[in-house]
Amino acid sequence: MPLHVPPAPAPALRSVLTALGSPTAVREARTPSLRAAQGPATPELPLPVHVLDRITAPGLSATRLAGWRFLIRCGDRAVAAAETMLTPDGWTFSHFFEGPYVTSTERALQQAETLQQPYQARLLSVPGLYMLTLWLHGDCSGDGTEGHPAATDLLVPLAPAPPGIPAHRPFRVAELLPVLTHRATPLPLLGSPALGSPA
Repeated sequence: MPLHVPPAPAPALRSVLTALGSPTAVREARTPSLRAAQGPATPELPLPVHVLDRITAPGLSATRLAGWRFLIRCGDRAVAAAETMLTPDGWTFSHFFEGPYVTSTERALQQAETLQQPYQARLLSVPGLYMLTLWLHGDCSGDGTEGHPAATDLLVPLAPAPPGIPAHRPFRVAELLPVLTHRATPLPLLGSPALGSPA
């Protein structure tokens, strides 16, 4: 089934194209693979980046849109990514970066293309667990900037994933959420009132 990639805001794409065309921006980026890239580099596969700040059982708390991420392709592979953010003046380029999440995102998108059901591709970040997932949203008609993970949506943890959570295995939100909730719940400190000690 074809994977739906929501269109990015035009100003976000323009800001990335401007940065790619700036020798200074590319030279100053901590992305050796982008600086060394031969041939034209093009931004592709824009993905809205949603952030899950708090995990609440039994459901998810509201997610917030944090930016749009573009994979920067040179030749037949992604060599880096570009992040954009929303400012009071609109969408603007933030930074380039490279590393395992770039290749992991590309791999997860290729995996998602083989699924039998159509999905809309997004990214969902869980900062409390240092975790990034490809969020496959069942509503392909949305604009990608709104909505919450539905119980039947899929989350594909990207590598490196937290210990005990296999990367590149699709999980239904209803299946993965209890694991994330357990991981994100801090254990009570010894001697804290939560353990019945005198206040």
